[in-house]
Amino acid sequence: MAAVSLGLSGCAPQSKPNVTPRRPMLNLPPVLASWDRVIRTTVGLRPHRDAGFVLRADKLDDKLLVHNYGHGGAGMSLAWGTGLMAAEFATAHQSRQAAVIGCGSVGLTCARQLQRRGFAVTIYAAAVPPNVTSNMSLAGFTPSSGLVVTDRRTPEWDAQYRRAYDIAYRQLQLMAGNPIFGVSWLDNFTLTDQLSAPPPPSPERPPLPDGAETEREVFGPGEHPFDTKYAIRSPQIRIEPSIYLEALMRDVVLFGGRIVVRRFDTPRDLASLDEPIVINCTGLGARDLFGDQELLPLKGQLTVMVPQPEVQYHTNGGLHTPPPPGSLGIHMMARRDGIVLGGTSQRGIWTLEPDEDERRRVVESHIAVFSAMKTAHTA
Repeated sequence: MAAVSLGLSGCAPQSKPNVTPRRPMLNLPPVLASWDRVIRTTVGLRPHRDAGFVLRADKLDDKLLVHNYGHGGAGMSLAWGTGLMAAEFATAHQSRQAAVIGCGSVGLTCARQLQRRGFAVTIYAAAVPPNVTSNMSLAGFTPSSGLVVTDRRTPEWDAQYRRAYDIAYRQLQLMAGNPIFGVSWLDNFTLTDQLSAPPPPSPERPPLPDGAETEREVFGPGEHPFDTKYAIRSPQIRIEPSIYLEALMRDVVLFGGRIVVRRFDTPRDLASLDEPIVINCTGLGARDLFGDQELLPLKGQLTVMVPQPEVQYHTNGGLHTPPPPGSLGIHMMARRDGIVLGGTSQRGIWTLEPDEDERRRVVESHIAVFSAMKTAHTA
């Protein structure tokens, strides 16, 4: 009877399983995350103002003084835009000689925008790359990162932000792919157990031009090698600071500019400069130099592991539990100088010493994410 039963069941019509077709799993090389691959930990103090960056013209005795500072974690992203707008303020002056104070991303791009408009430029700075805050950034195109508190925005500031956003995004697109500048496109994977619609455009987060905002692809279970339920892929511009800032310095000098290492303690020191136009790109230094007490640091730190040339993607998140209060979600950026791990933003902390608890949290969290991925990848 058992044999007959089996024979009959074999002849019965088979119902189709209720399975949603899946795409082949993404083939991504795993990050080899371990403590013995760590090569350095760096700390940078992002110059944050709750009311957002300052971009305006002023007077310093008989000089035109243009302020361009306070970009939080968005200085690498927005600098080409605010630099162009600062240069526009400068063109109202009859002179074509300008001093730029500061040699980070904001100062260097401002100098280049001035040179493009026929100015002779000298950069004065207490430090030059690689010893500037911009060298300590992750860095991708993250134009709203640590930038402004929502209830402090004004329509006028929003208009400045939107214009700076558009200008900078276009400029970085033009630089992408040229190895001289260290700017390129790569896939960003947001790792999550919960799917939600993309946040709608807002003054703080305007839509990207040319439909880039719509390029968002969701990979479900079995379609990606990560341990979360979903991996959301979207394109992102990557900026490699050690390459990018050196290239900008070379361009400033190539187009006739000078870079002078000099510290300024008071506005009176600036008044002694020969240039009739001064562009203040001092970032957090504007707190002491110009008394802007609203400036405060958002301390960030990065831990870097040995480079893996085969890894060419960026991740956000990946843990099943949210980060502790006061901490950011973890994120990884693959660069030529290393696998960069971040996820720290400590408000009002001035020390440049690494926070060992945060370092351990970020590294151990990434070890957990990529150990799970490694298993999925090799299975």
